[in-house]
Amino acid sequence: MSTLSTPTPKRHTNMDIELNVHIKPKGISDNIAFAFVKLLRFFADLFFAKRYGHRAIVLETVAAVPGMVGGLWQHLNAIRKIKDDDGWIRTLLDEAENERMHLMTFIKIAQPNMLERIVIMVVQMVFYNFYFFLYLFAPRTAHRVVGYFEEEAVISYTQYLAEIDNGTHENVPAPQIAIDYWGLKADATLRDVVIVIRADEAEHRDVNHAFVDVMDERRA
Repeated sequence: MSTLSTPTPKRHTNMDIELNVHIKPKGISDNIAFAFVKLLRFFADLFFAKRYGHRAIVLETVAAVPGMVGGLWQHLNAIRKIKDDDGWIRTLLDEAENERMHLMTFIKIAQPNMLERIVIMVVQMVFYNFYFFLYLFAPRTAHRVVGYFEEEAVISYTQYLAEIDNGTHENVPAPQIAIDYWGLKADATLRDVVIVIRADEAEHRDVNHAFVDVMDERRA
């Protein structure tokens, strides 16, 4: 019995993207989104402190959900209304794939134990259902949540990078999955991986905040 195997295409990341970006909340929806993300940040800091490898695993478990949920809803919306999606579906599915590759990379780096793998499954299940209904009833808020979530991700990866540079975390060799996906040099290290993932997160941040702007324009 034959199987179909399609290799994951290489990621082209914008390494010149601006990192220090924050969109100030405006209105109730934005403030709810911002407060929710800050609450998640509080618990992440509480449970993981500076265990950035394990923090990244849970972070990416959550981050891999919104793009798939949003892509699904945009797909259903397009075929229900028989209209073009303006490229939203592909953008969101690409985001989901990229975040999944972040997770696969850090699984190789942090080597989570069985308990931590169970946590990954539970977090994914809970957050998927939460985000599914959030996108169903408040898609604008859902995209703003992701925008703020990615802002925090950029901050976390910047802190991770600082820990690597000061020797707190060993700058281990990059896993092969990361070298292949981002087209890194054969001797790439964890530091190179964190830099390119941080740029990915900044891109997702800008895209989701831009989606909110488009929604606001459509309603105006």
